[in-house]
Amino acid sequence: MNLKVTGLHLEVTPSLRQYVESKMERVTRHVDHVIDASITLSVDKLVQKAEVNVRLPGKDIHVEATEADMYAAIDVLMDKLDRQVLKHKEKLADHRVPVPETPL
Repeated sequence: MNLKVTGLHLEVTPSLRQYVESKMERVTRHVDHVIDASITLSVDKLVQKAEVNVRLPGKDIHVEATEADMYAAIDVLMDKLDRQVLKHKEKLADHRVPVPETPL
């Protein structure tokens, strides 16, 4: 998985980058085939915003979250992303119950 962390009007510190990487591990536990993930962290006055674009085979997922604290924004973002990835994974699963064949 390629992980790209960028900051708009914000310097991405090593501790912030490590925090994002540790949170992304939760998503990769559910889906093995993550192609690419790009995370953008931005600050606009008093609003901290975190956005993520995740590319999966056949699906691109975009999630964003805003909070007063950057770490809280990342937590909310990862919760939303986790739900979206699980929803996508469930849609891929075949939920039909096989009908047992009766002998003639």
